[in-house]
Amino acid sequence: MSGLDLERLSVLVVEDSPFIRSLIVNSLKILGVGKVTTRDHGGEGIEFLKLVHNDPMKAGVMTVDIVISNWDMSPVDGMMLLRWVRRHKESPNRFAPFVMITGYTEPVRIREAREMGVNEMLAKPFTINALAQKITSIILKPRQFIHNKDYFGPDRRRQNLPFDGPERRILKDDSEGVEVVRG
Repeated sequence: MSGLDLERLSVLVVEDSPFIRSLIVNSLKILGVGKVTTRDHGGEGIEFLKLVHNDPMKAGVMTVDIVISNWDMSPVDGMMLLRWVRRHKESPNRFAPFVMITGYTEPVRIREAREMGVNEMLAKPFTINALAQKITSIILKPRQFIHNKDYFGPDRRRQNLPFDGPERRILKDDSEGVEVVRG
């Protein structure tokens, strides 16, 4: 996996199916992830993230580096967990990388997850290589976060394409007549 040492990585896996949960945990261990914690649904994931923030010794980890969650769970699903991580005032790390696992890969659902601020989507059934690619992408190609009135999450653009046009990202300081170009 690109020669990455994942021994110090801490991953929270939120999955209601014991079989899929064990597949994810075993895959992460094979990849060399040092600490994997599991929870059965989004509500338990939220409580664990709060515990890590308030009492890391009791939680058994100092931080959660990546959240991997199933979408379809009950009583609290993966989208509700993602919404809490990205938007709730009690969320200890709104920037936490989030991988959503789902068997529902219709474009409308992918768009919904992107608009909520997911970093990566992983379709079921998945392979260990696909999981490794998602983790590698999070680590080696981190994306800046965007915050505006409609969206908070990673920049959805994955590539920096050349642009041949006028620069429109100019701030004007009227007090001194100075233009500052942001780029």
